[in-house]
Amino acid sequence: MCDLLRINSGRGVMISDGKSRFSIDGKPIYHFVGTSTFSEYTVVHVGCVAKINPEAPLDKVCILSCGVATGMGATLNVGKPKKGSTVAIFGLGSVGLAAAEGARIAGASQIIGIGSNSAKFEQAKLFGVTEFINPADYEKPIQQVIAERTDGGVDCSIECTGNVKTMIQAFESCHDGWGVSVLVGVPHSEAVFATHPVNFLNERTLKGTFFGNYKPRSDLPGLVEMYLNKELELDKFITHEVSFADINKAFDYMTNREGLRTLIKVAD
Repeated sequence: MCDLLRINSGRGVMISDGKSRFSIDGKPIYHFVGTSTFSEYTVVHVGCVAKINPEAPLDKVCILSCGVATGMGATLNVGKPKKGSTVAIFGLGSVGLAAAEGARIAGASQIIGIGSNSAKFEQAKLFGVTEFINPADYEKPIQQVIAERTDGGVDCSIECTGNVKTMIQAFESCHDGWGVSVLVGVPHSEAVFATHPVNFLNERTLKGTFFGNYKPRSDLPGLVEMYLNKELELDKFITHEVSFADINKAFDYMTNREGLRTLIKVAD
């Protein structure tokens, strides 16, 4: 993980002098994770700038900045499923569907989506998900259901909920001997991950990731090129568009779990 990103994400000020570059009526306005993305113009540390192809449409590639890259990278860069692998995605929000997109790009033959909202299942097919499991439909542990469907467990599981119970289920749904589980969601501070040590002794692997193990400055330009070359589909992640004046609608969509990504147009 980049040291610059690690120390800059929650500072709210510039690294060089500890001050913000924004103010209103003499009061400082602090930077958001080193970028301040609700500004038409901004000042950022050079380490937070990535130069991309000028032909790229900004109203599409902008969503690469967080969730899409995080989910896709969790699969491609961390889980690294081989062609023909079985992959389970826990959580079917935008990050989870990006993880599914990564599995599709990797050539996984079976991509299982696990979620509590069955209404999302049809949409998930657009991202390569081949079958679905709603834990509420079963009395047995979901990892047991997955093991029965996949002859012992999946080759790779990606957890995208931040729920520690789901994290354990994702890990235990991996096949012993070679299964890899990747944790993407962020749990609450008091959460405890508890599983039997035998699950590690049986050679399952547990990993975590931040931003999908992509290095923003060097890797984002390549993701943009993938989109321009039609190797990566981004348009389907954008489900709503609002003007900056209606920014609160975007937050409503997010808190109500409506859609995937909302594009906010700062200037018409």
